[in-house]
Amino acid sequence: MDPILDIAAYKFVALDDLPTLRERLLADAAAAHIKGTILLAAEGINLVLAGVPEDVEQFLGKLRTDGRFADLEVKRSRSATVPFKRMRVRIKREIIRMNHPTIAPASGRAAAVDALTLKRWLDAGRDDAGRPVLMLDTRNRFEIEVGRFHNALDLGLGRFSEFPDAVERVRERLAGHTVVAYCTGGIRCEKASLYLDELGVPNHWQLDGGILKYFELVGGAHFDGHCTVFDERAALDAELQPAG
Repeated sequence: MDPILDIAAYKFVALDDLPTLRERLLADAAAAHIKGTILLAAEGINLVLAGVPEDVEQFLGKLRTDGRFADLEVKRSRSATVPFKRMRVRIKREIIRMNHPTIAPASGRAAAVDALTLKRWLDAGRDDAGRPVLMLDTRNRFEIEVGRFHNALDLGLGRFSEFPDAVERVRERLAGHTVVAYCTGGIRCEKASLYLDELGVPNHWQLDGGILKYFELVGGAHFDGHCTVFDERAALDAELQPAG
């Protein structure tokens, strides 16, 4: 097994002490000798980190002593080397930018489907109610070129903030389907699915944990290609290994 543990996690939760929290996390990361990026905003936290497994787990343990992050769910993979050059903690307006203030995942999330259920639906070609399943890719076009679910709907996004306008243009194509929105690790789908709620789109779900959790639990069934990640590994295969 490769010696480095890579983790990705996010949580939408109200944060009001961002400068203080930033300094604390920088100090904790330095003490744990890990590298990566943490984004903080009033709406929550998003992180991708790597290091020796014991060091990463030490940092996570310390982070979870803060009640706001006690139930933080983490996606894990391994690599031969640390895929980051430094440690950064940045304060942002949004941890994932949509520019749509009415969308607030910290106030409640849209319905989610787990990886095992989705695979069963895709195996059958329909959901449990008999509706055909349409995979809706919420990622940018360059990510989709590397890999996507078979026959997924590509909105042609250059950036995620284009999602609201783009999905409204294809709204008629969603009719009659069970729509499953997906992204890399789940964070974009949190906002995308709430926007589908706002539009009044029926029968839609978000893929819980995104492609990375799907790979972890299911493998590459119904997925063509690799999953883009935003570190030096560039893309992962269905076994969560750097794609060659």
